[in-house]
Amino acid sequence: MVSPRLDDPVDIGGVTLGNRLYRAPVLECAGTGPDAPERLAAELEPAARAGVGLICQGATIVRETGGCAAPGMTRVADPDFVASLETVTDAIHDHGAAIAIQLEHGGLRSMETWHAEYRREHPNLRQLAVSRPPRLLRLLDRLGFLDYDAHVLTTEEVYDLAADFGRSAAMAVDAGYDIVHLAGANMGIIHQFLSPFYNRREDEFGDGVRFLEVVADEVRTRAGDVPLMTKVPAETAAPPGIRRHLTADAAVDICRRLDDAGYDALVPVSGSVFWDASIVRGSFPARSWHDDRFREGYAEAFGGPIRARLVELGNRIEAAWYDFDPAWNAALCRRVRDVVSVPVLCEGGVRERGEMDRLLGDACDAAGMARPFYAEPELPARLLGTDTSEETRAVCESCNNCAVPQVTGATGVCRTPSVLARAGTLRKEGVYVSDPENAGENNGDPVG
Repeated sequence: MVSPRLDDPVDIGGVTLGNRLYRAPVLECAGTGPDAPERLAAELEPAARAGVGLICQGATIVRETGGCAAPGMTRVADPDFVASLETVTDAIHDHGAAIAIQLEHGGLRSMETWHAEYRREHPNLRQLAVSRPPRLLRLLDRLGFLDYDAHVLTTEEVYDLAADFGRSAAMAVDAGYDIVHLAGANMGIIHQFLSPFYNRREDEFGDGVRFLEVVADEVRTRAGDVPLMTKVPAETAAPPGIRRHLTADAAVDICRRLDDAGYDALVPVSGSVFWDASIVRGSFPARSWHDDRFREGYAEAFGGPIRARLVELGNRIEAAWYDFDPAWNAALCRRVRDVVSVPVLCEGGVRERGEMDRLLGDACDAAGMARPFYAEPELPARLLGTDTSEETRAVCESCNNCAVPQVTGATGVCRTPSVLARAGTLRKEGVYVSDPENAGENNGDPVG
């Protein structure tokens, strides 16, 4: 059997994508103000214009208050606001691409835990917790690095939270989103349900997959037969000494069960039990840490300049520990693909066209990138097409200078001069130019 190529179509839950390249979810920092739809459209539309098959809008919060893991996240709880996001979906559909909305709640990872200024401004805002915070996190609370006033969800409240995911999904589908994508990893509350590090419940939700089953029921009941996908974490990068964590075997079993539960696509990812550099592997972002424009914002976020320096030191250590590894989720994706019947999507350190073609049909059914789109919003124009070289590579250096300033509310953009210079040279060469006469015909309209 001939393995598929990046240019080949793929079906996810009845939606046919024109190719197997997708823009993975990343923080867009658009907020929920009146200009948010236009900001999101401006951020996402270039990838659609350049021919990408699927765009995954980054994590959006399903409740009106609390739950944001970073400044500038968009909320999808108000019907009028969500209806205005039709501006975004129309912009993507005009170029024949499909768009997924990623639904999220941060739980213990929310800003009310770690962002000092936000905590001062919202003193009565409690974190939602699957169980009592783990002992190690309570120690960090006592030392003043985190601030826990956690509310452990009752069984009834867990069902209410699942219903919020369903309501947000229904509003999003009405606004034109093609696929619902759950933020099941990166230490959000879904991850916390799945993880034995966080989940010590004694009710039915002590089995974290049960929460994803209930969310699927809520989405299907409220939003109809919309394609549903989720990230699934393996905590294989957990530091030594953390005994209770998700092994690769556990993640594969979770994926098998979600396939049985009716999920239409799965995104297996490796990480830790913490929100650390294991999810954005690469170099230490020295340029961003030492940028005077963000120093005050770092101090506000982390509780003063000294604590900001300590966080910087931790980031430096993590960057050395979690060095960049090309396609670091491929082995886990390959194992999952062997046991499920739905498409498996692979992201994390994927950078080259030839690498993507080698992954397809082996480790995955579609390949995605996130950070590289900060430097090259129209990157698909270089990666797609029969004349594209195997050596065609994103200019992204995985330096993470784009990511760290986002803790201050800064927009996610490439800030590395050498990367921007290469992208500028390519732009002058015309590699990102789209043919306006063929707009909307590169992929064909996503078929539902």
